[in-house]
Amino acid sequence: MPVERRERNMKPNLKQKFKLGTTLFSFTNEFWSHEYTFEQLVRKVGELGLGPGLEVIGFQSIRGFPNVSDEFAARFRDLVAMYKLEPTSLAINADVWARRGGAPLSVDETVAYLDPQIRAAKKLGFPVVRSQLAATPEVVERLLPLVEKLGVRMGPELHAPWTIDSPAIVAYRELYARLRSPLLGFIPDFGSCAKAWPAPYLRQLREAGIPPALLDLAMSVWNGDGDTQWKRDEFARRAAAAKFEPASISRLGVLFSMLIKQDPHVWMEIMPQIIHVHCKFYDFDVDGNETTVPYDELLPMFVEGGYEGYMSSEWEGHMYSRGSGIEAVQKHHALSKRILAPYN
Repeated sequence: MPVERRERNMKPNLKQKFKLGTTLFSFTNEFWSHEYTFEQLVRKVGELGLGPGLEVIGFQSIRGFPNVSDEFAARFRDLVAMYKLEPTSLAINADVWARRGGAPLSVDETVAYLDPQIRAAKKLGFPVVRSQLAATPEVVERLLPLVEKLGVRMGPELHAPWTIDSPAIVAYRELYARLRSPLLGFIPDFGSCAKAWPAPYLRQLREAGIPPALLDLAMSVWNGDGDTQWKRDEFARRAAAAKFEPASISRLGVLFSMLIKQDPHVWMEIMPQIIHVHCKFYDFDVDGNETTVPYDELLPMFVEGGYEGYMSSEWEGHMYSRGSGIEAVQKHHALSKRILAPYN
């Protein structure tokens, strides 16, 4: 689908229209270590001023999801009101392969699987549900009457390795152009605009015995030209030719899909259809700057684009660290507020 690319035209009098928030996914370490309960994490977001937006992962955070009792829903609504938080996005699951031992669910089965999750979002007060690409355009079209009835917006996460021009995403864009519903959109993830690999993760890989020469090869290919699949295949080919261990090659290959390089301004092409944003981040330098994602470009660009929704701070450091997600989100909010200060 041809798309006209817009030129950047920053103006000094632009005002920030979107609000910051946090996804409880950032606190995976705290939750799974039983250091905090779900309710205590919600309280922590409020007490530390890490809202006002609050995003929740349905199956991770809510026991029995998508079955939500009246008592739980009332308690949740009271809790967010008490701390002046605003529910922003409920992440729902569309893993149609894992549900039945490798055989995918049919369209009818997928619709039936997602229906109660969307209803749970409405019951809890979430205006947006974050779906996954496994919910195909056909499934989304079948669910449109439900989201229209409930007044809930729905959209897939645009996570690496997909870009706005990937065939799967183009299919959504064509569907949206045909249906013209304001309730359907996209949720960009900033891991799709990375500028480097997380330094702590690289350190962990070195400590785990990944050869420095293999890491150097991986980063060289990742930083070069070519699309994600070509880079991953090229890295695997060159690493195998150099006789590195297959297990180490496979471990590094995952990073080619988890983080990709992309001009942050691609999001301008779909800005009117963005319904929520995942501010993925990993690590900070001594000056408080994020070292993996170009926030100094991304946040002003969303101001420029007039985005009016919420942004969730999303720390994914639990994949390589047992550190504090709470402290990481505090640093992220401090950085975001510093970058956005000229637009307030």
